[in-house]
Amino acid sequence: MYRRKLMMGLAAMSLTACAGGGAGRALGPDGLPLPTVYRIDAGDEAAVQFRMLDAVNALRAKANLAPVQLDPRLNAAAATHARDMSIQNRPWLFGSDGSSPLDRARRVGFPGRLLGENISESYETELQTLAAWMGQPDTRSVLMDADARYMGIAWFQEPAGKLWWTLNMGSDPAMSRPIPSAGF
Repeated sequence: MYRRKLMMGLAAMSLTACAGGGAGRALGPDGLPLPTVYRIDAGDEAAVQFRMLDAVNALRAKANLAPVQLDPRLNAAAATHARDMSIQNRPWLFGSDGSSPLDRARRVGFPGRLLGENISESYETELQTLAAWMGQPDTRSVLMDADARYMGIAWFQEPAGKLWWTLNMGSDPAMSRPIPSAGF
């Protein structure tokens, strides 16, 4: 009898938990809540950038790498490319004008060496996007480049909610000196 009451109680608790889990959210054909669009308000720009910076630096600290800091020029290059990817409707590293990530860093006057650029087309938050980048060897290597000292992060959000993310990593300007010639 005790076992029966226990099983009935557990079943009732399970049903109660299910009833409250999707309250106010539309359900898909599988009965699970549909994903919601992550909206970034205009006033949230600094908060999103610093959340990403803190998360990147936490990952870098765990790997015994120097922290990076936000660079307004790399932010500008990233913002230009995020908007351009939306216009082109495709996530790729080249601009509609044929520019490369290096071209865009030069255009904004970044004095260091551009070490890499990560891009994404998603409906996900900055931290979900970072997790996806960390899950891929090529994008992870950009984030964990030992020479990185500066970061730029920006996005463009379409009216329907799609986000186009761009992250740039750059070196200290002192590291970007030309390689001396061999005397030829």
